[in-house]
Amino acid sequence: MSSSNITLYTWPTPNGIKASITLEELGLPYKTEPIDISTNIQKEEWFLKINPNGRIPAITDGSQRVFESGSIMLYLADKYDADRKISYAPGTPEYIEQVSWLMFQMGGLGPMQGQANHFRLFAGARSDYGIKRYIDETKRLYSVLESRLKESPYLAGSKYTIADIANYAWVRSGPSALEIDLSEFPTLKKWSDEISKRAAVQKGVDVPPPRPYRRGSQRVFPERSC
Repeated sequence: MSSSNITLYTWPTPNGIKASITLEELGLPYKTEPIDISTNIQKEEWFLKINPNGRIPAITDGSQRVFESGSIMLYLADKYDADRKISYAPGTPEYIEQVSWLMFQMGGLGPMQGQANHFRLFAGARSDYGIKRYIDETKRLYSVLESRLKESPYLAGSKYTIADIANYAWVRSGPSALEIDLSEFPTLKKWSDEISKRAAVQKGVDVPPPRPYRRGSQRVFPERSC
């Protein structure tokens, strides 16, 4: 395994925990820089040099920056998962399946569930149409996952991969936020419940830590290692 010098810039959102769970599953040491998105720190000039789009998560690995949660997951798997703990080897049919389900989350589940969350909880003016449209679409996407998991134990095949991590991060938060009854999707619920029991997942969802400690006048964020 290559040596790492990773700093994770994140906040505990579905996209944020995708990166931290991946790091924990790979057992990589990393430093955490909490980015409280409610304060718009992610729009400050220093952070825009790491992610020009001003969004979390992002990482630096030495001089290399990586932004967009899916890109981070692929980068970490391709560079550090030599043993293929949570990924398939590039060029294999399973790798293509893995990337396909990762992109399913990036282009479908994440945006649709995010819009459902926005219209239900944060829109200034209530839009029953917007709420129904995006909750219905979220449930449709859950049904796609349900169908896939009825034929395969994990999304990309017989092994838990970054595709499962990415989709789990959103399925984990959707039912409670949107009042979706996940028991309508029993295979998806079982898959989600099993993933939630993984030690690395339990660590990853708790990143960033609640507060920094101080060393003199400097704020220090603890390094996470497995």
